[in-house]
Amino acid sequence: MDLGGYSINNATLNRFFSLHYLLPFVIAVLAAYHMYILHKPGSSNPLGIKAHKLDKIPFYPYFIVKDLFGIVAILIPYSIFVFFYPEVLSHSDIT
Repeated sequence: MDLGGYSINNATLNRFFSLHYLLPFVIAVLAAYHMYILHKPGSSNPLGIKAHKLDKIPFYPYFIVKDLFGIVAILIPYSIFVFFYPEVLSHSDIT
C-alpha cells in the first residue's frame, strides 16, 4: 500500500477534486435531512418543559420569513460588493 510521497501528483489532485466536488452535495443532503427531522415533529425546548401543541409557533410563515429576511440582508451587501466593487480584493499592483 502506497502512503504517498512528498510531491503532489495526478492521484492527489484527483482525490482532492473528487472530495471538493462531492462534499457540497453531501452537506446539502444532510442539511435537508436535518430540516426534515427538525420541523416535522416540531422543535423541543432546552428546559424539557412539555408544551401543548397549541403553544408551538408554526414553522411557516414565521420562521420562513425570518430566514428569508436574513438571506436577503446578507445577499444585498454581497451583491453590491461583487457587481460594483469586484477589484477591491485584487492585487494591489494592478491598477
